Amino acid sequence: MGRSVSIIGTRGYPSYYGGFETAVRKLAPYLADQGWAVSVYGRPGGRQHDSSADARIRVLSTPGLEYKSLSTLTYGLTACLHAMREKPDVALVMNVANGFWLPLLMLRRIPTVVNVDGIEWERAKWGRLAKTVFKVGARLTARFGNVLIADSVEIQRRWETEFSRSSVFIPYGGDAADNSFASQDPFPKRRYILAVARFVPENTIPEFLEAVRQVAADYEVVIVGSSGYGGPLELAVKALTEEFPKVHWLGHVADDRRLLALWKNCGVYFHGHSVGGTNPALVQAMANGAPIVARDTVYNREVLSDSGEFCSPDVDSIATALRRVMTSPTLQEQLSIAAIHRVAEGYTWEAVCRAYEGELSALRPASELTIR
Repeated sequence: MGRSVSIIGTRGYPSYYGGFETAVRKLAPYLADQGWAVSVYGRPGGRQHDSSADARIRVLSTPGLEYKSLSTLTYGLTACLHAMREKPDVALVMNVANGFWLPLLMLRRIPTVVNVDGIEWERAKWGRLAKTVFKVGARLTARFGNVLIADSVEIQRRWETEFSRSSVFIPYGGDAADNSFASQDPFPKRRYILAVARFVPENTIPEFLEAVRQVAADYEVVIVGSSGYGGPLELAVKALTEEFPKVHWLGHVADDRRLLALWKNCGVYFHGHSVGGTNPALVQAMANGAPIVARDTVYNREVLSDSGEFCSPDVDSIATALRRVMTSPTLQEQLSIAAIHRVAEGYTWEAVCRAYEGELSALRPASELTIR
């Protein structure tokens, strides 16, 4: 007898937008390999004809409103309504904003596994309305979700403390670059500083850009990312490229192989993310042996352990840490080896996908949903 799962809450398959989408790109084919019939809900206009797509994955687009505070809610609602008609054996729901619609799935006796992501209502990029939506959605997720997935131990602790709700720890995995792939970028191996992030203050972008001014005369600096809508941080990066010939802004890089090669060959990768749990970009950098300087947060320390250098979110601390790594090939090699070993301890996609499949399989035979 076949098993069916509907994945709700991402932009579709295959998509390269963020952590949820990265996880689904790995998980959907894995589940198909295990005999699941996999449907992924997404938004119209996604990269559904990507050559990397697995033909076994059924991609469904439902309507919604493309408005910052309402897009997740509206697309989640229409996806859940469609899933109610289809009645899969189990639903994998990404994002606590979709907690509003879990009662609909419960009414149809569709068990749910929910990835709660980070503490979205604390992120600086969201306004008051969006923060309220996420917080209420989290409370509903705690009430109606059958199994909750936390991508870090600290996120587990927060949910236990704030919502009295247990969760299962499943992080993100990392991919190593294909050794046969020749990097298309001309930057010399281990001689450039790399940053990969969305241009938002909580990723320590303003402080990093000021720190770049202290090191750009001596080292190549490669910046990957954007705000997605212009704004002062993009203007600041553009100004740096005009002032310092060694600063290079690549914008958003959707080519996975190119991005992995940039991590693999950098002299140091700066990871300034301050919120959320296990960050997919950090794990990818580790899997490729990037020597890492990370903002000192409980999340980054949990993931890196002793495989990275840490700094405070101030200009001088960042610049000092970057120089310390860039001036020591021995330290670069030590950090690179330690990061690869750390990933092998549990941050592999094989382990991640196997854990998800186990949780989905355990829910499938349930004949009754339990309201927590």
